Amino acid sequence: MAIVTIAAAEIVRYVVTTNQLTSVTGSANGLAAFEGGFYSMNPFPEGSYFGMNNRDFFIRVVGWGLVAIGCVLVWLLMRSPWGRVLKGIREDENAVRSLGKNVYAHKMQALVIGGTFGALAGMIFTLPRGAVQPANYGTELTFFLWTCLLLGGMATVLGPVIGAMIFWVVLSLTQGVLYGLIESGAVTWLTTVQAGQLRYILVGIALMLLMIFRPQGVFGNKKELAFA
Repeated sequence: MAIVTIAAAEIVRYVVTTNQLTSVTGSANGLAAFEGGFYSMNPFPEGSYFGMNNRDFFIRVVGWGLVAIGCVLVWLLMRSPWGRVLKGIREDENAVRSLGKNVYAHKMQALVIGGTFGALAGMIFTLPRGAVQPANYGTELTFFLWTCLLLGGMATVLGPVIGAMIFWVVLSLTQGVLYGLIESGAVTWLTTVQAGQLRYILVGIALMLLMIFRPQGVFGNKKELAFA
């Protein structure tokens, strides 16, 4: 299912870059200047808020508000009868099917709900930039998000959230340290371009070690992972 979903996403990405859809999607150039309506709802006046201007502060308030709402909704869903059916499908879908539950329908519902959360996240991700191009949503971003999920822990509510925070902090910190060493002259055998690639290698090695020694992630439960 995961591979098919990634393949479908790539098909859609290539379709929207065709010249025939330029009037709708902007083709490879994408769309721009669409954030005006969102920022018109900004209740914060001009000024500085924790080192941010009112627009940046507003987008962060909305973003973290959606994260909080999403976590609460997922927590409630997983403790509902619907969520218990999903857990049963994960463990033994044939047993759930024998009880008269529609396994396919529940899988599709979970996929649609997850896609809705992803769409909201994509909107928030795009708004600060004021433009969106299909090239920004390639397989690299997909695997970054999978890394965040694995890092935080699957089958958890807060795992993906904390995993995303850890991943981007480590990625930015690694880049800052490497660039600092190069600029100070402490490292002469590495260029800034190579440093940008090296940080991905280091993060990849760290992820490999995590999967070997703690496959359930930072906050994951190994018992839950046994059926995932």
